[in-house]
Amino acid sequence: MLILALDTTTRAGSVALLRGEEVLYEQSGDPTLTHGQRLPGDLIQACTVAAVQISDVELLAVAAGPGSFTGLRIGIATMQGLAMARSGRIVPVSTLEAIALAAPPGPARIAAWMDAQRGEVFAQVFEREQGRARPLTDAIAAAPTVVLQHHREWVSGAVFEGDGAIRYRHDVEHGLGGAARVAADVPHLAVAIARIAAVSPDRAVLPHAVVPIYVRKPDAEIARDRRAGA
Repeated sequence: MLILALDTTTRAGSVALLRGEEVLYEQSGDPTLTHGQRLPGDLIQACTVAAVQISDVELLAVAAGPGSFTGLRIGIATMQGLAMARSGRIVPVSTLEAIALAAPPGPARIAAWMDAQRGEVFAQVFEREQGRARPLTDAIAAAPTVVLQHHREWVSGAVFEGDGAIRYRHDVEHGLGGAARVAADVPHLAVAIARIAAVSPDRAVLPHAVVPIYVRKPDAEIARDRRAGA
């Protein structure tokens, strides 16, 4: 199956094109340009380099969040447009699940942390098994110290992955002491997103059914609520 996957949850994001287990194309985006400026060009480039046509793609997959609210909307809308034009379906994938699956081989338990700005992280704990990442907790958005307290019983032996783990490494190490293990790098997520779609094609939905996973309210809604409260 030929799968085209897109991640726009971070400034750079990434694109991948897979046929089965074979990675035909993988590339992170240019962080000096917005996703609106790069899309759909990045997807067209992926197909051009891999010598396939967009019409050859059998399944689309997209990071549905959490992540940058603007990036999420642009990425989802781009894939919705492609799917509508081709009467196709999309597999929406949790960014945190993709982080867990993209982690290098090693411990099965992964604490996926994304930098949520404002001193918070989006966080969820997973258990990897047979090419899948099974959630052990719900996704939450909170300060690192709060997350560690909330997930303490689940993170024993876990590796902390994602840009949130790297940014708040000190909090993890201070909270867990010598048991803390924090990844050194942040992998591109598009390949993991495509692989999740490959093993879970039953998740595919019609374009209009793709719903962003925000975990917390968008900043615009928070500001509106504050104004209403005032």
